[in-house]
Amino acid sequence: MAESELGLKSPPNPNSLIVSAPPATTGDGFGPAVWLRQRPKIRVTTEFDSDTAVFFHRISCKVLDSFAKLKFSFHNNGKGELSDPQLALTSKYLSLHYDIEEKNALVNASFDVAPGVQFKAIHEVKSQQGELAMVADLAGPAYKLELSSAVPSIGMPRATLKFPLGEVSVEEKEEEEEEDVQVKRILSVNGILRGQILNGVCTAKYKDEALDLRYCFKDEQMTFIPSISLPSNAMSFAFKRQFGPSDKLSYWYNLDTNYWSTVYKHNMGKDFKFKAGYDSEVRLGWASLWVGEEDGKAKTAPMKMKVQFMLQVPQDDIKSSAMMFRVKKRWDI
Repeated sequence: MAESELGLKSPPNPNSLIVSAPPATTGDGFGPAVWLRQRPKIRVTTEFDSDTAVFFHRISCKVLDSFAKLKFSFHNNGKGELSDPQLALTSKYLSLHYDIEEKNALVNASFDVAPGVQFKAIHEVKSQQGELAMVADLAGPAYKLELSSAVPSIGMPRATLKFPLGEVSVEEKEEEEEEDVQVKRILSVNGILRGQILNGVCTAKYKDEALDLRYCFKDEQMTFIPSISLPSNAMSFAFKRQFGPSDKLSYWYNLDTNYWSTVYKHNMGKDFKFKAGYDSEVRLGWASLWVGEEDGKAKTAPMKMKVQFMLQVPQDDIKSSAMMFRVKKRWDI
């Protein structure tokens, strides 16, 4: 009894053969099981559109201890022919996109050179063109000044001032004179301003000597958006009515062309949406059913798969109506 309590053991028999099991493989080993546990997760996404009868495949995974993402994508048709292969390596500070068929690469870099100062660069290898930009905070992150220039440089850099109510940019542009067909460089000013007026938001956008004015009034049930473009005086308005948490009707009308369109939406939970509409410009009526959140990712959809069925009915030729569908499926390996 005492021998058992003290944990004493009898000496081994010198004539016996003792075979011990090999030690368990630790995380420092290089066996297949260890590699499978340590390899990055691979995401495979496949999309198919019956209108074009073309598959789109994308394979991606995180590399360098999740510092960057590696992505390979390509298309293939019903005959199995591959096209448009693309290879991309993206990270927080540097991105590289390589077109295998064109043998062309696009490099995009962005990093902080000082507190509140950011440097950006874009370079296309084949054309030897790109852009350099410097962004600096002014009186806090809400106010920014950006200076950007094309590479190779063809004039003064473009200056853009961003502030809470919009942004204004000044740049040089080429303008041809009709008489002697000479090209001269002029300063061009573009900008966008937003402001609260009554219960809505007014937006003024000025670009290429054209001014677009837009007012958006919105409450819990209704949205009304009139807009006008100057100097063309083209006017349009949009009207949206929310009948409940699941039903919404939208209407758009262009006073200049008399074209109009309407869309009705009905949500059946989070993962099912029915839409139907008509477009007078192309004289086409349509209806579609979404299985999976329309604007969401396949990751959040049931079985990680999104499906859209659409029926198109031309007004002038009902017999040529067509049923189409799109499928997006994701696998995590």
